[in-house]
Amino acid sequence: MDAAFIAGIVIVLFAVLTVLRGVRIVPQARAGNVERLGRYNRTLGPGLNFVIPYVDRVRPLIDLREQVVSFKPQPVITEDNLVVDIDTVLYFQVTDPRAAAYEIANFIQGVEQLTVTTLRNVVGGMDLERTLTSRDTINSQLRGVLDEATGKWGIRVNRVEIKAIDPPKTIKEAMEKQMRAERDKRAAILTAEGLRQSQILTAEGEKQSAILRAEGERTSAILKAEGQSQAIDEVFQAVHRNDPDPKLLAYQYLQVLPQLAQGQGNTFWVIPSEVTSALQGVSRAFTEALPKSAATREVPDTRSAARTEAADAEEAAKAAIADAEDTGPRSLTSGAPAVDPLPTAEQPAPDEVPNRPANP
Repeated sequence: MDAAFIAGIVIVLFAVLTVLRGVRIVPQARAGNVERLGRYNRTLGPGLNFVIPYVDRVRPLIDLREQVVSFKPQPVITEDNLVVDIDTVLYFQVTDPRAAAYEIANFIQGVEQLTVTTLRNVVGGMDLERTLTSRDTINSQLRGVLDEATGKWGIRVNRVEIKAIDPPKTIKEAMEKQMRAERDKRAAILTAEGLRQSQILTAEGEKQSAILRAEGERTSAILKAEGQSQAIDEVFQAVHRNDPDPKLLAYQYLQVLPQLAQGQGNTFWVIPSEVTSALQGVSRAFTEALPKSAATREVPDTRSAARTEAADAEEAAKAAIADAEDTGPRSLTSGAPAVDPLPTAEQPAPDEVPNRPANP
């Protein structure tokens, strides 16, 4: 009884195990190669799949999604004999699970080694500066070579990216010094350009200011000259319109004389010869009687009567002397005629003065 029960249990377990081994569920974006009696039979796709138990063997599933593999930095010698470490990143995808499983033992390792060799061939024909600035060129060349070489492995290389290019430490220091020198040079050039522009703008501003100032001074001088011209013209017209006599001009001349001595550097004052004529004109203006006008008030004055009498006496004396010169003889003394002084206002009238003979 116990043996039969145990045998039944064993049969049931064997049947269950057989069923489980005949059913395979493959996830999405996965693929499994089936080997029947050690030979490739078929590839299982995503979903429910049935195999023959104990005859078919399903190998480990292969991921069909795009994969990213980062390789460790590889030393590469450039054209100018400098060793640089290049770190690459590879993006690939398995397109043929059978080829990826049976054409190469480890396709990831194969891709890594192929990347290193191709990278050395590409970078070996470039110098350091070109290597640092030609990443796109290197990426495209690597992708072309890898895609062609891995096609038979059932792998498609989508792109290759260079993650880092590390030159030696001494080269880094030299590059930093060069970059610093270049930046200092650019800074000096920009400073000089800014100073130049500032000086140009300042000079332009000063030029415009000088031009405007000169135009203003010119306009001011023209206006002043026009004003002086109009003033002189007005004075000239007023003088000729009012017809001034010489006495008024002599009086104006005497008023201007004190202004000749107002200069700070004048140590002596030269009196012009015309002062005598001006003084005579002013004196005659005060001794002669003014014409009557509507603006002159008639004020009785005893001094005006005395002046009138003195003027009449002077005219009478002149007439008497003229008569004496015409009638009486004259004698010459030292080549000049001797004439008695004119009578003044206190002397007698010309009728009372007898004719005097000339001196013997």
